[in-house]
Amino acid sequence: MKIYGDANSGNCLKVKWVCDKLALPYSWIEIDTLKGGSRTAEFLKLNGWGQVPTVELDDGRTLAQSNAIIRYLGRSSELIPADPYSAAQMDAWMFWEQNTHEPYVAVCRFQIVYLGKAVAELDPNLVKRGYVALDHLERHLGATRFLVGEAFSLADVSLLAYTRLAHEGGLDLDRYPVIDRWIADCERVLGLPPAR
Repeated sequence: MKIYGDANSGNCLKVKWVCDKLALPYSWIEIDTLKGGSRTAEFLKLNGWGQVPTVELDDGRTLAQSNAIIRYLGRSSELIPADPYSAAQMDAWMFWEQNTHEPYVAVCRFQIVYLGKAVAELDPNLVKRGYVALDHLERHLGATRFLVGEAFSLADVSLLAYTRLAHEGGLDLDRYPVIDRWIADCERVLGLPPAR
């Protein structure tokens, strides 16, 4: 399997982490998105959306969208709850991540890390919505070790990617002791060094 990704992208790292956790062999192909690497004719044959991550399976088929990729890679593993309701809860968190968390938390980080903006230049509404998402996580994780009960799942992989780097987007993680505990637990499960 080939993973076409940007090593600085949380969405791409989700795929790497799942492969590493499940000992799935892969080759990493670095794509410089800021220099148009995902817009070349060659790349667009793999992914017409022109986005990373994209995986090319050993049989030549391709798959895009980080959460769809990790859902596929994690099938029949301990990363997906066996109970159908718990698996649906996992999916709900993964949809929430892409619709309510990533558009704010990750975009704040993108504007600072990739575009070089200062924190003061960020759209205040973007920052506000990022904190709303983090507030929700803090409340939920106050009652459970991981997002879906006591077992680590793909929901945690999905939300960890940008939550652990929220400080790089100007969001103050020191306000969130429960999220800090969860980040540390997830990093231990995945064998990651602390992000901060």
